Amino acid sequence: MRITYVLLTAAGLGLAAACTPKAPAPDAPTAEEAVIETAAAPLMVNVLDCGKIEVSDMDAFSSAGDYAGEADTLTDTCYLVNHPDGRLLWDLGLPGILVGAEPQTQQIFTVSMEKTITQQLEELGLTPEDVDYLAISHNHFDHVGQVDQVQGATWIVQEDEYNAMFPPEGAEQPTADMAAMWSLFTPLETMKISGDHDVFGDGSVKILEMPGHTPGHSVLLLDMPESGPVLLSGDLYHRAESRGLKRVPRFNWDEAKTLESMEKFETLASELGAKVIIQHESADIEPLGGVIR
Repeated sequence: MRITYVLLTAAGLGLAAACTPKAPAPDAPTAEEAVIETAAAPLMVNVLDCGKIEVSDMDAFSSAGDYAGEADTLTDTCYLVNHPDGRLLWDLGLPGILVGAEPQTQQIFTVSMEKTITQQLEELGLTPEDVDYLAISHNHFDHVGQVDQVQGATWIVQEDEYNAMFPPEGAEQPTADMAAMWSLFTPLETMKISGDHDVFGDGSVKILEMPGHTPGHSVLLLDMPESGPVLLSGDLYHRAESRGLKRVPRFNWDEAKTLESMEKFETLASELGAKVIIQHESADIEPLGGVIR
């Protein structure tokens, strides 16, 4: 979401990423932990709870004007993709400083979060050092908030998205709040891509560029051993109704390109028979039970 969220800029990202690792119980590991511990295990994804966003007026989420006066609650999710050749963290949620704090409200958003990414990794017997790669669907505040916790990972980023966050000299620069929010990406080892990218080289995890929401907005295509093809939507859609009606938020970078990406997404989903997961839609997230296989 491109609406400026001043309270949660990078200056507030002070929650330490270094938590004491807690090994999973050796006598009774969960199914998720058992799979994660095996380096050669098949592809499996842990769904992380990266916050809650209460929206007092959804009007900003439809340029058609039909959401005016509606309120909704959006979930915010991140995904730990466990592949035999490494781990990819997809999206970074809300800022970790929210944990233990009262919900914070600005403009139409009230945000809160119960656990950081680091705390959820710990519950899986992992630490941030176990994350090899990170990628964000796009650069908005609810998808970049915990970059401070995975500073050792390689950032895979669309070149157009990178240039929007860190414009070349002479181009229009981001506001001070946005620059602060994105500043913790600069120390990361960066792998710039342009277009679609096969993360592990075997077709099982693909970043697909679908611009419109932002210049380099992307979705994630997974080929799961049990579920088959799965598409994580990024913010191409924010809720199921938006997908059905093809509603474009007023704050999108380019409405025409968004609609083109929606068409591309739906064609691909149909051709593959893919399961679509709208990352902000609790009705899509809750049935997963915290894992995609």
